[in-house]
Amino acid sequence: MANHSKRLAPKPSYTSPKQLTLAGFETPFEQQLDESNRWVQLANQIPWDELCNEYLRHVGTGDTGRKPINPRIIIGAVIIKHICNLDDEETVQQISENLYMQYFLGYPSFTTTPPFDPSLFVTIRKRMGMDTVNALNERIIALKTKMGELPSEEKNDESQTDKKDHNGNSTNLSQEPVANKGRVLMDASACPQDIAYPTDLDLLSSAREKSEQLIDILYPESGLEQKPRTYRENARKDYLHTAQNRNKSRKTIRKAVRKQLGYLSRNLKSIHRLLDCYPSIPLSKSEYKYLLVITTVFEQQQEMFEQQKHSIEHRIVSIHQPHVRPIVRGKSKAKVEFGSKIHISLVDGITFLDELSWDAFNEGNHLTKYVELYRQRFGCYPRELLVDQIYCTRANRAALKLLNIKLIAKPLGRPSAVKEHIRPGERNPVEGKFGQAKTAYGLDRIGARLKNTSESWIASIILVLNLVKLAGLALYCRITNTVLVWIDKQAIGLAFIIRKKIGIESAVLFSV
Repeated sequence: MANHSKRLAPKPSYTSPKQLTLAGFETPFEQQLDESNRWVQLANQIPWDELCNEYLRHVGTGDTGRKPINPRIIIGAVIIKHICNLDDEETVQQISENLYMQYFLGYPSFTTTPPFDPSLFVTIRKRMGMDTVNALNERIIALKTKMGELPSEEKNDESQTDKKDHNGNSTNLSQEPVANKGRVLMDASACPQDIAYPTDLDLLSSAREKSEQLIDILYPESGLEQKPRTYRENARKDYLHTAQNRNKSRKTIRKAVRKQLGYLSRNLKSIHRLLDCYPSIPLSKSEYKYLLVITTVFEQQQEMFEQQKHSIEHRIVSIHQPHVRPIVRGKSKAKVEFGSKIHISLVDGITFLDELSWDAFNEGNHLTKYVELYRQRFGCYPRELLVDQIYCTRANRAALKLLNIKLIAKPLGRPSAVKEHIRPGERNPVEGKFGQAKTAYGLDRIGARLKNTSESWIASIILVLNLVKLAGLALYCRITNTVLVWIDKQAIGLAFIIRKKIGIESAVLFSV
C-alpha cells in the first residue's frame, strides 16, 4: 500500500468575496452555478473577511516558512462537516466531488484534488480551540447586533460609568441604570462522547491489556534476565468467559472483577520494578499518561470492590478518554450519559455557549453568572428570563427581583391560587435548538478523542447554528430589499404614466 502523503496547505489562496468584478467577466466556474443552491446562498451570506481575520488573529502567522493554510478552506471545511454531519474522511471526499462545496470554500475552479488529508482535521481542531471558535462566534453575534436583531451595548456618559477609588476598587456612580432589554432562554444538556458503554469488567480488561503493552516496552532495555509474567492468555480467557455470557449474575461479575484486579495489580508491580532499572522514565508522554490512567483506574475499582459500591468521585469511564465523566440526567432514554455538560443562552435565535464542563454541575446554582455574562455581551440585563424549574430557587428569585428581571417560570404557591401560568410551549425554542444540534449536526455523538478537540467540536456546532441562523436572516433581508426595489420601480413607472396623462405640473404633486 502506498504511503498516504499529507498536504499541509491547499493550492487556492484566499480572495475576499468583497472584491469587485465586472459584469460579464465572471469565471466560467461561477457562471455555471445555480444561484438557488444552498451552498451558493450560504457562501454569499457568511462574512468571510471577518471570520478569516479573527481566525488568523488567534492562530497567528509567521514571516518565514511556508504560507499558512487558507483560512476560508479551514473554516468552511469545519462548517461542511457539521452541517452534513459527516466524518473526517467523508468530508474531504465530498469536497473533492462536489462543485458547490468547492465554491463555498472559495475555489476559483473545480478540481478533483482533495483540499487536504483527512487526518489534518485533528490538527485543525487542536488549532481551532474552543477560545478561537468562541471568538468567531462573537464576531457573528456582533454582525447580527449591527442588523438590529440583538440588544446593542449602549455607551453611557461619565455619570453612568464605573469609576475606581484610590484603592482601585470599582465604585458604581450610576444614577440612572441602563434599562433592561431582551428576552433570554436558558437550558443545559449533555454532549455524549462516542465511547463504548463502560462497565467495571470491560474497563479493568482494557487497563490490563494496556499494562501488558507497557511491560513489553520496558523489558528489552531493562537488563532483567527474565521477563515478568503477565498471564495474559489466562486473563483474556477469564474475561471472555464472563463477558460473553448473556445472563451474568452479580456473583459471577464480582468474581470476574476480582480476577482482573489481581492480574492488573501484578502487572503494575512488574511495571514499577522495571522502571527501577532505568535512571529516568523511558516512556513517552502518551505512554506515561496511560500508566497514570490505569493506576488511577485500579485504585478506583479496588475501592469500589472493597466497599461494594458502583460510584466514586471523578470516576474514569474510558482508558483512552480519561477526561470523560458520567453525567446523571434522569432522562427516559438514558439515565446516565458519558461526556461533557454545556449550558447555553438563546437570544433571538442566536446561541451563546455559557459554560462547558466535564464534571456534572447544577445549572441553577450558576444562574447569576449566566445573567452577568448577558450583561457583558449587551451592556444591560435582560428584561425577561425564561427557564425551567431547576433555576427557580428562592435565592435566584430574590436576586432576579433586585435586578428588575422578570422571571417567566412556574410561580410559587398552589396552582389554584396562581393567576399567571407559563405555557408549556414557551420554552420550545431552546429545546428545539438542542434537538437541531443533536439530530442534524452531531452534538449527540462527539467523535473527537482528546479533551481540547472535543471542546472545539462542540463549539464548532454552536458556530454552525449561528451561521445558519445569520444566513437565513440575511437572505430574508435581501428578499425584503428586492421586494422594496420592485415596489419603487413600479411606483416610478406609475408616476411616469401619470405624467404623460395629466401633465408635468400635476405630476409634481405625486412626486412630492
